[in-house]
Amino acid sequence: MTVFEATSLRPARRPLALRPTSRRAMLVGLATGLLAAFSAVNAAPPAAMAPGMLATAQVAAAAGMDPAKQVPGALSVADIDFKRGDGGAGRLIVHFSGNGAVPDLRNQGSSVVISVGNAQLPASLQKPLNVTDFATPVQRIDASPSGNGAQIVLSTSGPYQSMAYQTGRDYIVEIVPKAAVAAGTGATNATAPTAMGATASTTTTRGYTGHPVTFNFQDVPVRTVLQLIAEESNLNIVASDTVSGNVTLRLINVPWDQALDIVLQAKGLDKRRSGNVVWIAPQAEISKYEQDREDARIAIENRAEMVTEYIPISYGNAEDLAKLLTEEAKNGQSGGGASTGGQSRGFLSPRGSISFDRRTNTLLVIDIPQRVASIKDLVHELDKPVDQVVIEARIVIANESFAREIGAKFGITGTQQNTLFSNSISTNIANQNALVTSAVNGTIPTITRGLNTNLPSTLAGAGSLALSILNGGYALDMELSALQTEGRGEIISNPRIVTSNQKEATITQGQEIGYLTTTGGANANAPTVQFKNAVLMLKVTPTITADGRVFLNMDVTKDDLQGYIDTGAGQVPTIAKREVTTAVLMEDGQTVVIGGVYEFKNSQDMSKVPFLADIPILGNLFKKKNRTNSKAELLIFVTPKVLRVAQR
Repeated sequence: MTVFEATSLRPARRPLALRPTSRRAMLVGLATGLLAAFSAVNAAPPAAMAPGMLATAQVAAAAGMDPAKQVPGALSVADIDFKRGDGGAGRLIVHFSGNGAVPDLRNQGSSVVISVGNAQLPASLQKPLNVTDFATPVQRIDASPSGNGAQIVLSTSGPYQSMAYQTGRDYIVEIVPKAAVAAGTGATNATAPTAMGATASTTTTRGYTGHPVTFNFQDVPVRTVLQLIAEESNLNIVASDTVSGNVTLRLINVPWDQALDIVLQAKGLDKRRSGNVVWIAPQAEISKYEQDREDARIAIENRAEMVTEYIPISYGNAEDLAKLLTEEAKNGQSGGGASTGGQSRGFLSPRGSISFDRRTNTLLVIDIPQRVASIKDLVHELDKPVDQVVIEARIVIANESFAREIGAKFGITGTQQNTLFSNSISTNIANQNALVTSAVNGTIPTITRGLNTNLPSTLAGAGSLALSILNGGYALDMELSALQTEGRGEIISNPRIVTSNQKEATITQGQEIGYLTTTGGANANAPTVQFKNAVLMLKVTPTITADGRVFLNMDVTKDDLQGYIDTGAGQVPTIAKREVTTAVLMEDGQTVVIGGVYEFKNSQDMSKVPFLADIPILGNLFKKKNRTNSKAELLIFVTPKVLRVAQR
C-alpha cells in the first residue's frame, strides 16, 4: 500500500508534508527542493514533471485557499444531504455557499468528524439527523457550530473505511463498510427511504482489483493526482488539454482503480482504455470524438463499392430469412424481395437490398462487402438442420367394480273350514274373497297361491333357493336370491409421434359411430345418418431449450363408446371423454405423469317391509339389500426424446 499525504499551507496547522511510504520515497524527497521552480504549476503540463515534483506542486495552488485570506463570515454551509451509496456505503454531501471551503476529516473512535474552520453553519442546519433507515454504517449526523466555523460528526456502527473528496462547492464523504470492500463484487442495493432532504438511489457496485493506496490531498491539481495514479498502476495515462481544476481527496486504503474512478466522477471526466494506455478527457469531449468516428465510418460505407452475393439456403426458407434480415419484408411490403430505401434497415446498409428466389431457395444480397460478409456469417449460423423430438405417451385406464345383492320372496296362502266358521289366509283381498266365497257356498275352496313379499335380487344371473310347505289346507312359499359380482379391467393406449423442433404434430386413431335421426319439413320422418367421433388423439408442439430440456405444449384425448340412449326415433351413442391440455418442461428422456383422475363410488340400497323387516332373522324374508363399489383411475404418462441432427 502506498500513502501520499499533503495539506495546504494554513495558519495554526501542520506545514505541508509529503510522506511516501513506497519505493518512490527517494524521488518524492528530491522533489521538495524544487518547489520554487514549480510555483507556476498550472502553466506547465503535469506529464512533463517527475512524479515527486507533481505531488509537491500542489502548494502553489493551495495557497489561494488559505483560510487566513478568506473574508470572515463570507462562506457558509448551504445544505447537508445524505444518501445510500454503492455497496451499502453512506454518502454525506456538504454543499457550501461558495468556493474556498477547507474541510478537515479525522476519525475519533466510532465517529468521523468533519471540521470546516472557515464556513459558518446556519441555525436551520443545527439539528441532528437520524439516518438509521438507510442501512449504512452511519447511524446519526450531528451538525453544530465550532468557533467561527462548523463541525459535523458522523456516528457509525461496525467496521468501516472513510474516504472524502471535494469538487467545486461540494465536499463528499463516503463511509464504506469493510465487508463490502472485501467482497469486491457487483450487487444492486435497494432504494432506501429518504429523510430531511436526503436522496436515496439504486446503483450497481463494480469490483476493484488494484492494490490499495492512501491519498490525503487538499486542493491539488487533477493532473497531479492522475500522475500519481499512473505511477501506482503502471499505466500510461494520456490526459486531454481540457483536463484542469483542483480536487480535495482523503482516501484511505482504497484500490487505485477505485480512486481513479472517484477522481473522474468528481471532475466530470471519463476514460477510454486501449491496452496499457488510458485516455482521460471530459465526458462531452469523449462523446464527441466517438460520434465523429462513427459518422466517418458511415460516410465511408456510403461511398464503398457494392457487391452481389448469392447465398443458397439448405434447411430454412429463403423468404423467411429475407423477412428476418429486412424491416420492409417484416411489414409485408417486399413481394418477392426486400430493399431498404435510403436508410439503414435490419442488417443492411442504406444502399443494400435482399431478394429471394422461391424455386431454388436462394438469397440474393447486394450491399457493401462488410455487410455482405456479416450476412453470410449470420445465414451460416441460422441455416442449420432442426433437431427432432420423439414424443411417447401412455394412457392407462384401470377399472375395478364390486356388487352384492340379497333378496327374498315370501308368501302364505291357505283355508280352514268346519261347520261353525270358515277362515282363510291369502296374499291379497281378491284371493281372500275367492276363498271365503267358496267356503260359504259349501264347496271345497281352491287355494290360490301368491306372495306376501316379492323383493328378489334383480341382478342378471342371480342364484336362488326356494321352499314350499303344504299342510292342512295351507301353503307356505319362500325363496332366497343373491348375487355377488367382481370386475377388474385395464386399458393401455400408447401413441408415439416424431416431429421437428417447434413444429406441431398430431396423431389420431379411433372410429366414427353412426346413428339415425329423423328430420321434419317436406321430408318428414326422413332418416338421416350422423356420426360421432370416438378417437385417441395426441397433439403436441415441442420446443428444445438451449440447455437441452424439452418444453411440451400438448393436448391428449381418449374417447370411448359408453352406450346408447333410446330417443324413440332411434338410438344415439354416448361418448366417455377424457382429455388433458397442458404445457410442461421436462428433461430429455424423462417420464412424467402429466395428468390423472381417480374416481371412487360406494352405494348401499335397501328395500323392506316396515316392522316385519326389523324382526331378527325372520326379517330377512321381508327386505332386499344391495351394495355397489366401483373404482376408476386414469393416468397419462409422457416421455420426450431428442434426436440430434448433425449438419453435413
